[in-house]
Amino acid sequence: MPSRPIGVDRREFLRLAGAGAGALMLAACGVGGQGKKQATGSALQKEIETYWSGKTKTGQVKWAQWPLYIDVGKNKSDHPSIDQFTAKTGIKVDYYEVIQEDDAFFAKVQPTLSAGQYSGYDVATITNGVYFDKFRELGLLIPLDHSYLTNFAKYAAPAYKHSSYDPGNVYSVPWQSGMTGIAYNTTKVSQPITSFFDLWNPELKGKVGMFGDNEDLPNAALVAMFGDPQQTGPDQWKQAAAKLTAQRKAGIVRQYYQQGYINDLSSGDIWACQAWSGDIFQALESGAKNLKFVIPKEGAVLWTDNLVLLKENKNPVSSMMLMDWYYQPKIAAEVAEYVNYITPVPAAVDVIKSDAAAATGSDKATLEAIVNSPLVFPTTEDYSNLYRYRTLSNAELEVWDNIFEPVYQS
Repeated sequence: MPSRPIGVDRREFLRLAGAGAGALMLAACGVGGQGKKQATGSALQKEIETYWSGKTKTGQVKWAQWPLYIDVGKNKSDHPSIDQFTAKTGIKVDYYEVIQEDDAFFAKVQPTLSAGQYSGYDVATITNGVYFDKFRELGLLIPLDHSYLTNFAKYAAPAYKHSSYDPGNVYSVPWQSGMTGIAYNTTKVSQPITSFFDLWNPELKGKVGMFGDNEDLPNAALVAMFGDPQQTGPDQWKQAAAKLTAQRKAGIVRQYYQQGYINDLSSGDIWACQAWSGDIFQALESGAKNLKFVIPKEGAVLWTDNLVLLKENKNPVSSMMLMDWYYQPKIAAEVAEYVNYITPVPAAVDVIKSDAAAATGSDKATLEAIVNSPLVFPTTEDYSNLYRYRTLSNAELEVWDNIFEPVYQS
């Protein structure tokens, strides 16, 4: 396994909160009438049958992806899993690392798609949450033909076949996932952190980091206070916002982060922080021995980046073949060995074990760490304590933003 850069990953490129993101959010909220809303029930089944009738394989797929989010070869532009796909199928994949923020990508392609024009991309990788909901609600995604998803049906973990944001995987299949939990500096915190509410401890005043966004911050609070965010409404949202505001007003929060929290946590500038599981795994592998990641006893958020087919797709059958390719355990393992997030294919662990047995030196140690890490392969108990972002309609989103944005923008 060739070496990969540690400490710089897909989550480093998450959208920025604040005025820029807020402006994009408001612009996006204004497009509610520009897309044909997705059908349901028998109407949806008819739409699927009508769309896929007569569709055939082409020789190309254009894939919009986040940076540093796939296996790489000797050259950074080489991706062995894609090369193998092309060799097997004859389909050339044009791979574009053009998604650095969900909101910015949405703003880029939505006007074109809503106008019934090709965006230049067939497949895109979209995080569940606000912008996945927008793509779906505005009718900008193509419903999938599951007859092409035989590997998905066989190898995908059950947790990825029953999501709240896309029941039945009508419009998406997972690419990779991660957990939003808590990380703390073990040399600074006197007692182990086990609860989300430990981040309100007065002993941590001025030493806590929280995420400054409208998904991880509010959803983590909702999980801690009420359980599944899907079962909450504006009354619960206001209570969660009040709890988070009290934490800020007490001076406990040093900073609301979009990125960069790992360095501050490792150095001791902050002692505890909301954290993404993949970031902590990579930090530990690069020598940060003083960090520990925990799933709060109340539960944590499981986010998922999803492969979707964009409307006006020029190569839908080939796109479906590409999606299903990554559900083979061997191919899923190749990706997991590089990106170090949660693979939706549990059987990949056996492939990585085999690779570890054949490896030597630092590669062997890294592969063994991946195999044994619940940050890459969560246990069944872990999954039972994980929840998805609250699915929001455009109308609900406006209420949600008015409640939560003042917490971290004040």
